[in-house]
Amino acid sequence: MPAHNQPFSVEHDVEQPVPAPGELWAVGAVILNRDGEAFAQKRSPHRRLFPDAWDVVGGHVEPGETILEALAREVEEETGWRLRHVRRYLGTTTWNGDDGAGLRHEADYLVEVEGDLDHPALEWSKHSTYDWFGPESLDRLKENREPGEFLIHDLIARAVQDRPEATWAHN
Repeated sequence: MPAHNQPFSVEHDVEQPVPAPGELWAVGAVILNRDGEAFAQKRSPHRRLFPDAWDVVGGHVEPGETILEALAREVEEETGWRLRHVRRYLGTTTWNGDDGAGLRHEADYLVEVEGDLDHPALEWSKHSTYDWFGPESLDRLKENREPGEFLIHDLIARAVQDRPEATWAHN
């Protein structure tokens, strides 16, 4: 999908890393609802990477895709929602999975989507449930994770702590 024809808008100051040849990149989307709670889905217990752990919407950048094209594709594939607006760049994390594929870089974004937020179309072969997380329920994001493996918890905590006034003030 050419960038000039992208069906979503992007804040002018949003950083968009460009993967170098040979690098493995992934993207993550923190999606907030009207109450400022963040969407997370639980990975199925049989998944090779991070089984039975909470995760944000996202996945690997495919060859030929930009970071934001991958973000839009993953949001639609994993929830049925459509990426509407990329609000903020939340940073890049570098991590090693336990699948032997090596070092990955993950660019995470705070985004707005279109669709029925009460009825996501999960990929049930990959995810077992979903929920919305506010400041009072963040500790649940640490389920089935060891200390030091709180990437998703910390990412969502950053996003919901900035909410919703600062995040949605431009609406």
